[in-house]
Amino acid sequence: MRPPSGSNRRVFFPVKSVRLAVATAFALSTTFVYADETTPASVPAQSSEPSTASISREVKEIFEKSGKAVVKIRGTDEHGDLSGTGFFIDPTGMIYTAYSVGGDTDNLTVEFDGKTYPARLMMADLRSGIAILKADIATPTLPIGKSETMEVATPVMAIGYPLDLPSTPSFGMVAGFDRKFLDRYFSTTHVRVNLPTQRGEAGAPLLNFKGEVVGILVAQIENGSACYALPIDAAEKIRNDFIRFGEARHGWVGTTVAQSEKPIEGSTALVTEIMKDTPAYGSGIKPGDILLQIGKTNVRQPEDIIDASFFITAGDTVPIVVVRGTEKMTFEIKSDCHPLSPCAPKAATLTPAQGIPLQIDATRRTP
Repeated sequence: MRPPSGSNRRVFFPVKSVRLAVATAFALSTTFVYADETTPASVPAQSSEPSTASISREVKEIFEKSGKAVVKIRGTDEHGDLSGTGFFIDPTGMIYTAYSVGGDTDNLTVEFDGKTYPARLMMADLRSGIAILKADIATPTLPIGKSETMEVATPVMAIGYPLDLPSTPSFGMVAGFDRKFLDRYFSTTHVRVNLPTQRGEAGAPLLNFKGEVVGILVAQIENGSACYALPIDAAEKIRNDFIRFGEARHGWVGTTVAQSEKPIEGSTALVTEIMKDTPAYGSGIKPGDILLQIGKTNVRQPEDIIDASFFITAGDTVPIVVVRGTEKMTFEIKSDCHPLSPCAPKAATLTPAQGIPLQIDATRRTP
């Protein structure tokens, strides 16, 4: 995976170390009908597999319906003019886009229904790679789906504004669900999609075949041959934080986790350290405990802590289930701001790890 050429802007995903001393709160079903001995020889075998034409028709229908809520975003930064993609998520003009489009951009506008409207940045979150904008207009919206319903080989599509071209559909399928690439860890699981991307498509919605948003395009692989999408469930967590607090509130509890020698109760996530002056310190959790659940997230291996941590909101009380010996125990811990979060106290000392430079470039024009 290489950063694409042609842009000076780079978006860095926060990562975790390979040793996972994680400081955290942690289709087509093809039914074929074959001729058999009772089938007249003159009747050919029939297949119920959808034809290319039917798939094309579905993509076209979703594009025509959903494309009305997808917009081109323009702005300027220190390098010049740029443009990218976004989409409306409520009828008052709230917009999801990628951080690389709206996170550090001035003079924002959106092109909607043949007109250009001013937009303003409501919040930007580098850790998740998204930004939320607002245009003061009544708008259509895209329905929000569930990322968890996706599986490998699920057909998906995106609608974006590549380069200086009109709104454009792309078709592909889910290739995988990755927490890391080249031994570097994302802030939460990302959806790897075999779907080509071009400059200007950052922030485009990833849609299932119901026309629901299941992700936001935030990064490209191998110069646009495929891409990564932040699951919409993760984006909605950030938006809910914004609604409640006016900012993203990434939480943590403060334990170090490693791989145990053998699973206990189906989990190999071994607590090895309770960091001093963190919410977990003095909570009752001890080194040697095996983590089974953090909040609503079941834990089966140390890497599960990555997703569990992402979905914790600072200030919320989080139930944490462990097994100690043969006894299951539940601890209620009030989480604090993650040291890499803007809301973290200055005393936090966790050192930011290096990230992978991944992005779908915004289209740029130098004045």
